[in-house]
Amino acid sequence: MFVASQLVSCDLQVLLNGGPEPGAHPLQRAAGEPLTIEEIVVDPPGAYEIRIKITCASLCHTDITFWRAKTPPMKEAFPRILGHEAYGVVESVGEHVEEFTAGDAVVPTILGQCGSCSSCASEQNNVCATVPLVPGAGVRRDGTTRFTDGQGVPLYDCFAVSSFSEYTVVDMKQAVKLDHAVPPKLACLLSCGAGTGVGAAWRVARVEPGSSVAIFGLGSVGLAVAQGAKMCGASKIIGVDLNPDKEEVGRRFGVTDFVNPAKLEKSSVSEVICEMSGGGVDYSFECIGVSSVMTDAFRSTKAGNGKTIILGVEKDAQPICLPSFELLYGKCVMGSLFGGIKPKTDIPILAQKCMNKELELDELITHEVGLQNINKAFNLLLQGKSLRCIIWMDK
Repeated sequence: MFVASQLVSCDLQVLLNGGPEPGAHPLQRAAGEPLTIEEIVVDPPGAYEIRIKITCASLCHTDITFWRAKTPPMKEAFPRILGHEAYGVVESVGEHVEEFTAGDAVVPTILGQCGSCSSCASEQNNVCATVPLVPGAGVRRDGTTRFTDGQGVPLYDCFAVSSFSEYTVVDMKQAVKLDHAVPPKLACLLSCGAGTGVGAAWRVARVEPGSSVAIFGLGSVGLAVAQGAKMCGASKIIGVDLNPDKEEVGRRFGVTDFVNPAKLEKSSVSEVICEMSGGGVDYSFECIGVSSVMTDAFRSTKAGNGKTIILGVEKDAQPICLPSFELLYGKCVMGSLFGGIKPKTDIPILAQKCMNKELELDELITHEVGLQNINKAFNLLLQGKSLRCIIWMDK
């Protein structure tokens, strides 16, 4: 076990004082610029913290948003370490940590779960009050960081996770222990994107057997929603995407019908979906982050009890516009943070469902690279050629 005086020094030939093998570390120093491999130092875990040796991470669209850094505080927090979707092994633990020991397989998560606050006790709330979400790029809850560069300059965090590193330090309430039998790259997906999509159908919408669903945007999160809806027993799952190639991909994940808005002549996408579903779907999911699409998703649900779940973050911070008369008829809009799942409770359940083939998420992984080629992962996602790219620390 490491003590307070021991640090991890990371670069292309990273050396850990008296411990594990060398590795690599990418660092973002300016908005929209390629990440660079630099030497950094990772602090030992403090009280209630664990230090994780990351096995693999994956690139999420949220990482792209923070990489572009167009709005405060994202455009001000440099230099920084990105990444929040990962799998690893506990390397050392801080004081008062009893839940974890060195060698445990874990996934870090953006949300914590203390298990004792009013939010954790509620079935309707997954936003822990004891360990609140640390939004985006910045510092830890105590105002400090766990990373410094080769010159001793503090480095900013991402969601208090920063998983694009061989090692990271997280609060013990922001980590979930998994069985070592769970494949690392599958566990990695559950720590954010896939967990968010499946959870939105399972925990937020609570999709019922025989119901109808529309999913706007068949990226990795939208496809995970399709799997979640299928797992819950939905009978009609309509995928909506401008890319015609997504029809075939979507059907492999459970999509039963497909609509390409670009190919509609006179009718709107909501009119077409209402016609296909006999008056509107029971549940609609917006997985893109465009205000006008959120409105389309809402107008595609049925009167009386139609639910629209918003997973996408509006790209330009535009407000959502909804016809108030339709709200009068019982439709509702729901937000979804991390798919409504409670990390420590629900991620092991989803992992077991994957192992039992109740959930099939493997095809979300379209590419794999080594950490030194992390910029290739960014390029693939920016070009629309990748769903999820796994980034291995030892390749």
